[in-house]
Amino acid sequence: MRIVVAAVGRLKRGPETELAERYRKRAEQSGRNLGLRHVEIIEIRESRAADAGKRMLEESIALANIIPDGAATALLDERAAAIDSASFAAQIGKWRSGNRPAAVFIIGGADGLAPSLQQKAELRLSFGTATWPHQLVRVMLLEQIYRATTILSGHPYHRG
Repeated sequence: MRIVVAAVGRLKRGPETELAERYRKRAEQSGRNLGLRHVEIIEIRESRAADAGKRMLEESIALANIIPDGAATALLDERAAAIDSASFAAQIGKWRSGNRPAAVFIIGGADGLAPSLQQKAELRLSFGTATWPHQLVRVMLLEQIYRATTILSGHPYHRG
């Protein structure tokens, strides 16, 4: 199973990008023994439309176009309930056991996601009620994906 983090916007070079890449590589390495073939980041260009609704629609269409058939889809949504790391890992394990070709985690743009894309989500995730910059959300998501691989493999990284 592939793990895909699909995000609107590009990270510029800097500490956030380096940390995101570090967790991506760790997740990919520790996930190999679990049948996770690849952990990748796909960046979608922010829409330049003047209207917020049109920006949201254009970005959502671009995101929907990268979701493989049969993939599990999860959205980062500040209004969703937070789940603990063990539950997150269990969900990835369930998707893997169900022979899903991929799990796609979507980080939308500042204007949100179109209802048509929101309806495709099997899981909605939140990192609490605080507002987080998109670059930190990406780092936190990749860390949680790495943590999930360690939980599923019995590695001591997760001690909670």
